Amino acid sequence: MTLLLNHPDVLKKARAELDNLVGLERLVEESDLAKLQDPRVWEDPTSFKPERFETGEVEGHRLMPFGMGRRSCPGASLAQRVVGLVLASLIQCFEWVRVSENQIDLTEGTGLSMPKLEPLVAMCRARHIMDKIL
Repeated sequence: MTLLLNHPDVLKKARAELDNLVGLERLVEESDLAKLQDPRVWEDPTSFKPERFETGEVEGHRLMPFGMGRRSCPGASLAQRVVGLVLASLIQCFEWVRVSENQIDLTEGTGLSMPKLEPLVAMCRARHIMDKIL
């Protein structure tokens, strides 16, 4: 969400894509993942470039946040689905804005789950177009 708030044009594009693919008559569901799932191709891992996912090509194991092999996280598949669904729901149901004009700091803190050094502070407002389904 932080990266999307730092790039409001991409957030707007994601919302338009959700509105187009899912529609305005229902919420995003797990069955929508086949239409909304992005491949993981990381040419420049420090840059936020959502357009890199438009090619449809998948390149090996470049992203391994849940480990790999026998000791990989047994909940990785579930976590990836849940995170995608939650993020899609937040984009679909709310208008999001930063509370400051400054870019949101992405510096990582310390800890097992790699928290942000500074917590994300943002404002959200329910989209009136979603009133009939919420």
